[in-house]
Amino acid sequence: MHRTYSLRNTRAPTASQLQSPPPPPASTRSRFFGKGGIVNSIRRNTAGQFGPELSRKLSQLVKIEKNLLRGLEVVANERRDVAKQLSLWGEDNDDDVSDITDKLGVLIYEIGELEDQFIDRYDQYRLTLKSIRDIEGSVQPSRDRKDRITDKIAYLKYKDPQSPKIVVLEQELVRAEAESLVAEAQLSNITREKLKTAFNYQFDSLREHTEKLALIAGYGKALLELLDDAPVTPGETRPAYDGYEASKQIIIDAENALASWTLDHAVVKPTLSIRHTDEVYDDEENEQELADAEQEWAEGESEEQPAQA
Repeated sequence: MHRTYSLRNTRAPTASQLQSPPPPPASTRSRFFGKGGIVNSIRRNTAGQFGPELSRKLSQLVKIEKNLLRGLEVVANERRDVAKQLSLWGEDNDDDVSDITDKLGVLIYEIGELEDQFIDRYDQYRLTLKSIRDIEGSVQPSRDRKDRITDKIAYLKYKDPQSPKIVVLEQELVRAEAESLVAEAQLSNITREKLKTAFNYQFDSLREHTEKLALIAGYGKALLELLDDAPVTPGETRPAYDGYEASKQIIIDAENALASWTLDHAVVKPTLSIRHTDEVYDDEENEQELADAEQEWAEGESEEQPAQA
């Protein structure tokens, strides 16, 4: 049985994937720069190989995130080039195709701009993780000192059990353990605080980026409605295109929608199948209060009926 809620196990296919299998990998994927490529392997293997041992795994994560941002920067630049080329190609076509491709180019160019903004916000997440890595690196010396003293004591007890240095080293070990205890507690507290802050940055930036992309996609489909795709017979002339004002207004509406979007007005809301314990207790208390009120009302009705009679 595959556990779909863990990255450490193979994920079972979703219903949509079973109904509509995914297409084969794109022919443009590079084996040199892709997931299994040489460059990707070099980046993964070299990241986090240096520095304190405690912070190496997080150093590797921070390095991979930096490579991810570099890739996104390439995508953003290519997206803008795509938008320009689309407009350039459509310019020599019929009036409707020329206008629609130009306006679509505007929307696609805006996606490139949004990707640039997303990179800046996403980097806040990476820098916050980096601060955890720095704290981990500062804790490593206290761990190493405690381990060195412990090793020295074990060596002397084996080599010279009566050595007066053992007492001195044991006192040093007590101090080292106290210092390590403080450092470990600080690391534990900061890790939790920074981890929540970091992923709030990431998820807020993802939420904004994806909802704005959805807005652009909606306005792009509205533009396509202006394009007359009815087939014509040879020699037949299409009606004159009169959608210039409509296409311009769609772009204006898109710009206004993007400019006025805030997290408070996000459309997609997560639906959780669990509730916090205190919320459950609140619901139970509300239900009990409602039941008591209904009972009091019923008793009041029963007392009033004989009087009315």
